[in-house]
Amino acid sequence: MTSIDPPGADKDPAERKRSNRRLLRSLLIMTAGSFAFGWALVPLYGVFCKVAGVGNAQAQEGPAAVRETVDPTRVVTVEFVADPASVGSFEFRPEIPSMRIHPGKLYDTQFYAKNLTRGPSVAQAVPSISPTEAAQYFHKTQCFCFSPQHFAVGEGRDMPVRFIVDPSLPPYIDRITLAYTFYDNTQAAASR
Repeated sequence: MTSIDPPGADKDPAERKRSNRRLLRSLLIMTAGSFAFGWALVPLYGVFCKVAGVGNAQAQEGPAAVRETVDPTRVVTVEFVADPASVGSFEFRPEIPSMRIHPGKLYDTQFYAKNLTRGPSVAQAVPSISPTEAAQYFHKTQCFCFSPQHFAVGEGRDMPVRFIVDPSLPPYIDRITLAYTFYDNTQAAASR
């Protein structure tokens, strides 16, 4: 009768130890690489949006002068969505879930964020607009997403967004969603 030995059973203990060390080293390198990639996602997303022309890359450039040309005959619903990417680090939500606006008019809204960590924190908001086609018509003139936000322990505050929707928005778009993902960026800010 033939017995079936598990793989590696015929290796001597020294060879098995070397093999286990190589495996451990490979797993640690993969773990460190995954961690580094996770921290690099926020700046990489901004670069991707700018290069690919998706999202609202122009929002990262800062405030712009705006001239209001209101279209009183048209109404567009703008929805606000907030996602705290770092579970448990921040409370993050829009003050209102949506508003009905007239293209060409400047509007203000606010998002609320609160630091839930045990120390001072830095957060960065990454915006996205859908449908993607609407992004080129949605202009933020003031936004907390333009720069990192510094929070003291337990600090909560309203953060303003001022925006205007270009009156040349295609007529078949009657709903726009402005979504923010709020990342705890404390360690990345500390390493700069």
